[in-house]
Amino acid sequence: MISRIDLRGDALPKGGALRDLLPRAEFDVEAALEKVRPICEAVHHRGDAALIDYAERFDGVTLDQVRVPAAALTRALDELDPAVRAGLEESIRRARIVHREQRRSPHTTQVVPGGTVTEKWVPVERVGLYAPGGRSVYPSSVIMNAVPAQEAGVASIALASPPQKEHNGLPHPTILAACALLGVDEVYAVGGAQAVAMFAYGTETCAPANMVTGPGNIWVAAAKRYFTGRIGIDTEAGPTEIAVLADATADPVHVAADLISQAEHDPLAAAVLVTDSVELADAVERELEPQIAATKHVEDRILPALRGKQSAIVLVDGIDEGLRVVDAYGAEHLEIQTADAAAVAQRVRNAGAIFVGPWSPVSLGDYCAGSNHVLPTGGCACHSSGLSVQSFLRGIHIVDYTRDALAEVTHHVVTLAEAEDLPAHGAAMKARFEWKVPGK
Repeated sequence: MISRIDLRGDALPKGGALRDLLPRAEFDVEAALEKVRPICEAVHHRGDAALIDYAERFDGVTLDQVRVPAAALTRALDELDPAVRAGLEESIRRARIVHREQRRSPHTTQVVPGGTVTEKWVPVERVGLYAPGGRSVYPSSVIMNAVPAQEAGVASIALASPPQKEHNGLPHPTILAACALLGVDEVYAVGGAQAVAMFAYGTETCAPANMVTGPGNIWVAAAKRYFTGRIGIDTEAGPTEIAVLADATADPVHVAADLISQAEHDPLAAAVLVTDSVELADAVERELEPQIAATKHVEDRILPALRGKQSAIVLVDGIDEGLRVVDAYGAEHLEIQTADAAAVAQRVRNAGAIFVGPWSPVSLGDYCAGSNHVLPTGGCACHSSGLSVQSFLRGIHIVDYTRDALAEVTHHVVTLAEAEDLPAHGAAMKARFEWKVPGK
């Protein structure tokens, strides 16, 4: 059901060769780029009319307008299952606790007497959020995108989610209800690359945004790449992935359940177990079959994901070697299920989020840990972070020098400007003083 990669002994390479050996889903954003280009440009030139045409072509719905009426948001919240509402409210509450603590305050550094540099943090003015609407409905992603933007102080927040044929051309009602709970009242029934284009260019209905965040399929990722430079993005999110670093102390029931929990997202989802225990590996494989038989999404998602080349059990000699493997892999979600898991977790360098011990599963982070579940995929955790309040803030330096402080450093600036063959830079300094370079 799931393949094995044996990296024990001399089979564990060093450097980049290790990363190349590890399982990964194929996710060719570059190939998708040319296919989204005409879609994006149609939105640029035809605005809402193009969005309505694409809703009929891709989603099978006929729309009169793309903006979701306020009454639909109110109705969705009124009709929401009370238990689901309670869960969403608790998820929002916990996310606010964590993200509110991420706010940054201005800081002034005195470099020299009379010379200061202040760093102030300014939120982007307008953000477009994307909530997927394909195989599953993700109100949790609405929370994970909206809460950090709100806590950062973003003044204008809009959200797009694909229109649903079974819901009269509106996004899924649970998405709409989550928006209502969060106070996000500007919502559009637009999906895919055309949603990113709507936010990037603006249309008759939707003002352009400075930034677009939120997970989506390969077409959404390709559109984000297409607009890089015009708008800010969070990440080009690929298929979800979980890696579990475990030893003989781990419970195979827990490990199998957690691998399956990510496999149910998508046939390209990655589930990777890294362990130094053959006995645990065997026990996890035995556990997979009955647990899969007891759930849903088996044939269309879970089995293709676990059988795909992106999923594997990786055998290593010990936890030190296992850490080398998970750092090379750079998982979106990394569980540590070992003896002294907290200490092992502190040694990890590359992961989107780390889940410590048997009582911190990825599922908790997806909904109610308070952490953010919009995380880097495809190994990008080696250089990128998950979504946070900082994602929506820009650091701006304010330089404030007195005449005396400037005079004291002018000769260094002039010398460096001349070393770079930029004499006008030096002249801009000398113009403020009756001054020449000492010794000349």
